[in-house]
Amino acid sequence: MRCSMIIPVVAALALAFSATAEAQQAPQKPLPYGMPVSLALAKKAAAAAEAEAAKTGFPSGIVIVGPNGETIFEEKMDESNNSVLMAAEQKARGAVLYRRPSRFFQDRLAQAPYVAQLAGISVVGGGIPLVVEGHIVGAIGVSGAPTADADQQTAQAGVDAVK
Repeated sequence: MRCSMIIPVVAALALAFSATAEAQQAPQKPLPYGMPVSLALAKKAAAAAEAEAAKTGFPSGIVIVGPNGETIFEEKMDESNNSVLMAAEQKARGAVLYRRPSRFFQDRLAQAPYVAQLAGISVVGGGIPLVVEGHIVGAIGVSGAPTADADQQTAQAGVDAVK
């Protein structure tokens, strides 16, 4: 009799733990979009990113977009490549439209090569959504460093400035 009572208890505990594990692995609901980032806030993010790019010695293009991917502010640092603004814009647009850093797609490219074909994304780190009060208000894209990690670091400086 004792054994017959233990089995249902063990089964119930196993079910409870498996439900908890599934809940922890379930994807989180994406953050909602908010009103577009203001020009003042966009300039603040860009200034912080520019300072980081100058500190690292990699002249960059910096683009801030609103929640629909519309350009709010952009700048091309002296001595940067002519392509930096286009690359930074693509990183920022992909980050805001998919509500994920462009690094997300870069990290998944090897396991899922189809991500390179998603509309409007960049599979190179350096694009990060801008979040204000729990809402995505835009994104920053940075291009110009020789590595995606350096672009990501520069973009993160812009994100940190508007938190």
